[in-house]
Amino acid sequence: MAQIGIFYGSSTGNTKVVAKKIAKALSDHTVALFDVASGSADFSAYDLVLFGSSTWGLGDLQDDWDSFIREVGGADLQGKKVALFGTGDSSSYSDTFGDALGKIYDVVKEKDAKLIGQVSTDGYSFDSSESVIDGQFVGLLLDEDNESGKTDQRISLWIDQIKKDL
Repeated sequence: MAQIGIFYGSSTGNTKVVAKKIAKALSDHTVALFDVASGSADFSAYDLVLFGSSTWGLGDLQDDWDSFIREVGGADLQGKKVALFGTGDSSSYSDTFGDALGKIYDVVKEKDAKLIGQVSTDGYSFDSSESVIDGQFVGLLLDEDNESGKTDQRISLWIDQIKKDL
């Protein structure tokens, strides 16, 4: 049984709801859920670390991530399995959909972590995203404003994919 830490930032509650759904889907493992607004964290206790953020404005991280991203940047994540998830608005912010995940990805990849859980862009409607690398999202992106009916299925498929890497 894997030890999993889920670290999320949420302003309107969408990312918190998604984090809880992900935790429930991983309930056959030991899962700890952390709001990044609570401050510092020890990632070393986990076999898998999940980072989640909503995207705000023109591609910004959720506010609580402003300071938490520095903590991630200072952490020893070498060889640690890391997966990313987030929420965004693919209609109103089609040019910056999910950019927050791209910002977290940039920090995590510099830490020599093993990034898992990339997702195909097929079935998504958006124009541009910093979170697309080599034709795939760097993690799970969900649009709770326009595509909430797809959330549960997308989470389920993503969890099945992640479990193969545990």
